[in-house]
Amino acid sequence: MVVPSQPLMSLFEEAPVRHEALARLQGWGRAGGGQVRSEDWSGAHPADAPTGAQRTLDSPMVPYSDDETEDELDDQGPAAEPEQNQINREAEQGRDTFRKDCTWQVKANDRKYHEQPHFMNTKFFCIKESKYASNAIKTYKYNVLTFLPMNLFEQFKRAANFYFLVLLILQAIPQISTLAWYTTLVPLLLVLGITAIKDLVDDVARHKMDKEINNRTCEVIKDGRFKVTKWKDIQVGDVIRLKKNDFIPADILLLSSSEPNSLCYVETAELDGETNLKFKMALEITDQYLQREDNLATFDGFIECEEPNNRLDKFTGTLFWRKRSFPLDADKILLRGCVIRNTDVCHGLVIFAGADTKIMKNSGKTRFKRTKIDYLMNYMVYTIFIVLILLSAGLAIGHAYWEAQVGNYSWYLYDGENITPSYRGFLNFWGYIIVLNTMVPISLYVSVEVIRLGQSHFINWDLQMYYSEKDTPAKARTTTLNEQLGQIQYIFSDKTGTLTQNIMTFKKCCINGQIYGDHRDASQHTHSKIEQVDFSWNAFADGKLAFYDHYLIEQIQSGKEPEVRQFFFLLAVCHTVMVERIDGQINYQAASPDEGALVNAARNFGFAFLARTQNTITISELGTERTYSVLAILDFNSDRKRMSIIVRAPEGNIRLYCKGADTVIYERLHPMNPTKQETQDALDIFANETLRTLCLCYKEIEEKEFAEWNKKFMAASVASTNRDEALDKVYEEIERDLILLGATAIEDKLQDGVPETISKLAKADIKIWVLTGDKKETAENIGFACELLTEDTTICYGEDINSLLHTRVENQRNRGGVYAKFAPVVYEPFFPPGENRALVITGSWLNEILLEKKTKRNKILKLKFPRTKEERRIRTQSKRRLEVKKEQRQRNFVDLACECSAVICCRVTPKQKAMVVDLVKRYKKAITLAIGDGANDVNMIKTAHIGVGISGQEGMQAVMSSDYSFAQFRYLQRLLLVHGRWSYIRMCKFLRYFFYKNFAFTLVHFWYSFFNGYSAQTAYEDWFITLYNVLYSSLPVLLMGLLDQDVSDKLSLRFPGLYVVGQRDLLFNYKKFFISLLHGILTSMVLFFIPLGAYLQTVGQDGEAPSDYQSFAVTVASALIITVNFQIGLDTSYWTFVNAFSIFGSIALYFGIMFDFHSAGIHVLLPSAFQFTGTASNALRQPYIWLTIILTVAVCLLPVVAVRFLSMTIWPSESDKIQKHRKRLKAEEQWKRRQNVFRRGVSSRRSAYAFSHQRGYADLISSGRSIRKKRSPLDAIIADGTAEYRRTVES
Repeated sequence: MVVPSQPLMSLFEEAPVRHEALARLQGWGRAGGGQVRSEDWSGAHPADAPTGAQRTLDSPMVPYSDDETEDELDDQGPAAEPEQNQINREAEQGRDTFRKDCTWQVKANDRKYHEQPHFMNTKFFCIKESKYASNAIKTYKYNVLTFLPMNLFEQFKRAANFYFLVLLILQAIPQISTLAWYTTLVPLLLVLGITAIKDLVDDVARHKMDKEINNRTCEVIKDGRFKVTKWKDIQVGDVIRLKKNDFIPADILLLSSSEPNSLCYVETAELDGETNLKFKMALEITDQYLQREDNLATFDGFIECEEPNNRLDKFTGTLFWRKRSFPLDADKILLRGCVIRNTDVCHGLVIFAGADTKIMKNSGKTRFKRTKIDYLMNYMVYTIFIVLILLSAGLAIGHAYWEAQVGNYSWYLYDGENITPSYRGFLNFWGYIIVLNTMVPISLYVSVEVIRLGQSHFINWDLQMYYSEKDTPAKARTTTLNEQLGQIQYIFSDKTGTLTQNIMTFKKCCINGQIYGDHRDASQHTHSKIEQVDFSWNAFADGKLAFYDHYLIEQIQSGKEPEVRQFFFLLAVCHTVMVERIDGQINYQAASPDEGALVNAARNFGFAFLARTQNTITISELGTERTYSVLAILDFNSDRKRMSIIVRAPEGNIRLYCKGADTVIYERLHPMNPTKQETQDALDIFANETLRTLCLCYKEIEEKEFAEWNKKFMAASVASTNRDEALDKVYEEIERDLILLGATAIEDKLQDGVPETISKLAKADIKIWVLTGDKKETAENIGFACELLTEDTTICYGEDINSLLHTRVENQRNRGGVYAKFAPVVYEPFFPPGENRALVITGSWLNEILLEKKTKRNKILKLKFPRTKEERRIRTQSKRRLEVKKEQRQRNFVDLACECSAVICCRVTPKQKAMVVDLVKRYKKAITLAIGDGANDVNMIKTAHIGVGISGQEGMQAVMSSDYSFAQFRYLQRLLLVHGRWSYIRMCKFLRYFFYKNFAFTLVHFWYSFFNGYSAQTAYEDWFITLYNVLYSSLPVLLMGLLDQDVSDKLSLRFPGLYVVGQRDLLFNYKKFFISLLHGILTSMVLFFIPLGAYLQTVGQDGEAPSDYQSFAVTVASALIITVNFQIGLDTSYWTFVNAFSIFGSIALYFGIMFDFHSAGIHVLLPSAFQFTGTASNALRQPYIWLTIILTVAVCLLPVVAVRFLSMTIWPSESDKIQKHRKRLKAEEQWKRRQNVFRRGVSSRRSAYAFSHQRGYADLISSGRSIRKKRSPLDAIIADGTAEYRRTVES
């Protein structure tokens, strides 16, 4: 088969639709959006069809991709080869690639086909499952059968739990155990039970969410007709029917729709964050034959396409049907997560389902997130393990020595067993492991989980984070990360829908040099309080525009200044907006939200766009309907930054109307424009108010001038090479000597409180990076609006950064050498200190800088695989050098970016967002938080240490993947500065105290060992050891971990500087751990040696000596309980009745249970378990023992009180100072927006008109594809096309 030449391919790939008739005639047209005429491919092999790899198509699904930018900044290639040879070679490579990549096969309406053995993959031993995923989404972990074994397995993976299981087994061996088995079993069961219940509750919630999504319904063809089916029952190959406003349940091939030419409009907010509509178009063949239910039921098409992947804007495949083949691309695929809009009915064939869909492939891996404190706590537990082993080994050696020196020669110690001292020492080693096991607190983990659960509920219950307008409370979707909220160093935020409301509002305008939009009446008098304009005089007004300048209405109605009416007429006519009427109401659908806002503004001011056909547009001008002939639409794109329309009025005169960015409009103005300077000043004012600006202008065109220009335009439209350049050149000829009408100012409304939130977070030393898919100008403008950027900020762009990094790499290479690895690393800043700098970088530059550009496929095909060892070694070294270079470059970029006060990454893909977050995590070791509201933010949210979802305009995908969610960005300051900081402080206090109380409790056994021959005897009663961490000392520390606060929430928000203690790990680290360890050691010494000294050679009041073992154990235990409970009183900053009750209640509970356990009645029931009969009542009636307890407690606590007093007096912390003056500081400080100084003559214009990311609807409009009309037979279409082409050539 002969491959057509590149010019011919280019001609028919890119020509406007009105010239497609010729393409169809030649057999290479884009009939219905890019398919090849079937007659040329009859019976062809799938690989022989032109594929997406051979054609360059602008996909309207996602306007940006790391795949799209791979060639954007490439260097020039090698010397050019003959064009035809290149085309043939690339075609062959494309076919090979197609055969290799397109291995996914789908048969329509044939479920059995996908169940064949060769489609089955072995999952586990002989268990097989289909490679085609079901459409059910599964996020839960357990079911009824797997819950118990899986949960126990996960819990015993924790070192502490497994350790206690081993201890329990050891305690069952009588030769080594001096403790009863229940002392370990009871706490272990309690820990496992509470954790299991928490896991069960979480998993039940996941089950409910999965069930809700999987049980959504749509219509699927079964048994020859459409039947309502649940999403989970949809399978690959099913033909489904969707209706307006339905979510798309899987990735489907669009077969037909109720719209002309089977167009289908979709909203892709879940994928790319954009709420403006995209259009898809079915193949012409399926549009013609698959409209009716019976035809869809008998459809037996076969598809070969690429395997499931995460590229949202790419798709390559072929449809084989009726012995013909038709290439498929992304323009014909509807992705899961999108919503059908403005299309009554559409039909599709399921290609990817469930986990194979592109949105699920993009969601990234679900990472198990753990906090920094978790990791630190585990290391500390390992440290305690080592200390425990060393202590046990030392005491075991002591026992062996004691046995050899004393035990063997003491007849009264003979136990009837002839065991060597060394073996006795070995047994005692395990005995001490059991006795000292409480150094590793079993209740630590369960207590941490309870505290986190409580803190999560406090977030859920916080009414100040409740959004009443949408009835949306804040939600902690995980209970394991709360304290990490108090350690955030970097925030990565999406823009659209997160910082902004994604709502564009017409705010102000400048017409003929006069600014309109202030609060003033019809007489031009300014008022601070004035009612908004009443648009009731206008039948077409939608009543949603809030405008306060009555003078503008006066000008429109009076007609004194014709430029005012001309201004709004331009807004009503120069656009590519689609219009539809629903119940008599006009509804607009725009390619960009800005354009929709402008057309709606014109409508409210009396110039309503009513209807359009292929070459006319109808406008209501102050109640009078007029229809204009549309002679040409000069569509906008990101390069032109403007659009124009040429219309002929009913009177016959021709005008060009143009709107665009001020930077391009001012270059094309007539030199004699009188209001040029006034409009420029207005633009500066608008920019200072962070409004998005746009200039409007027009031009009268003579009939003769237009006729000459139109010939050039038609010729450029069918140019065989460089057609885009030719069209741009023709556009330039007509878009010159324009007359300036004025400028519009649109507000991309920020969410309430965004600047204030960013300001406070910045004062808390948190750096904020904005990662958005929007264009650079828009992102930069929002940066100014939310005060991330200011007028004195020096902005660095991609090219600046690239040169800086290149210089740094060269310097590092020059400094390198033999001894470079031994030289100390010296950090050199990229910028001089003291300057306020910001980085604004696009996704393409990000790939270039970070060396993430992908190698071209044709280059990969030419690679020579290494054969010899030497070749492999050279290839490995080369790879290693490239990796080192890449890592160095990435590290340098992160260092440079972190020197900037703000970073804005625009035009980035979901994958790039996650990559940026990962770079900061990897090279800065910083705690990160990602916040977003769309499915395009999911990967970033999962990558960051903490993910926050905004439940806003773009669905719930981000929320479902997040750790925390709420409705407004402003709640982030409360989440971090209040809940996060409190959680961090509480957890640190809890851990420090917990380690202290366990060391104080356990190490008494160590001191006791020196007086009992190192025989692993316990210093306390068994039941006291069992209940110490469970009942006697658990409640006060839990309540401190839940309720304590150093300063109030208002003061926490007013003084964001308090937040830095968490970022710097000041409250819990190895230093604090060893201080707690030392404190516990000293307390245990006091607890043991003061009662020991007091008991030596003493006689009670009744003449009996109270210095027996059991009385000693009661004395030490009583002093311990009082000491540790009073110690937590000293640690508590925020006293409530509950705290006080828990401290004194725990002490009372201890004495109550002790007297019960020491009673004769319980001894009679269980004599072996309760052996301290009458000890408490006998010992505690002695005043001498009470004095001993009081002395012991006083010696333990008084030094702590003295140290605390001195530290607060001499070295007070910030929170100490604020606590001291809290009454004076109660008045809440009001935040004030930073004032911008307007400097005349210094332009600060930031045009940020949100042009569509690809060409708008102009092609659809001018081709008539979107206009409803009677379907024409194919022969008639070809004949019309041929005739039109002949007319074009003749003219």
